[in-house]
Amino acid sequence: MKASDQAVATPKSRLGRALTYAQNQRSMLNHVLDYGEIDLSNNATERNVKSFVIGRKNWLFATSPAGAQANAIWLTLIETAKANGLDPRQYLEYLLNQLGQLPVFPTEEELAVYLPWQQVPDKKVWRDQEA
Repeated sequence: MKASDQAVATPKSRLGRALTYAQNQRSMLNHVLDYGEIDLSNNATERNVKSFVIGRKNWLFATSPAGAQANAIWLTLIETAKANGLDPRQYLEYLLNQLGQLPVFPTEEELAVYLPWQQVPDKKVWRDQEA
């Protein structure tokens, strides 16, 4: 086939705009192809932030900045537990029981063992389907 026989998409056509977009996003596509764990869509991320969006109006009236920060910390713990396959309720119960046994000012190393990604299945904080 000669080059003159090939169809040409004009830049303003839908096909032309799609081809330009694909060419401009090529480096991002290469990242997805190089690292298979990257999702092609951000649907999972959008589902994870849904609770933040729903709670946003409720947090407008947090009594203080410290109260708003406490809300953010608890929600972050819950969402991180979910993302790591833990049952959020069981994980928070586990945390509240265990953290009371730590010194008043624990070190980062002492706290690190309680982070959701550090949990092992025998701690009974995993979701039923993953235990």
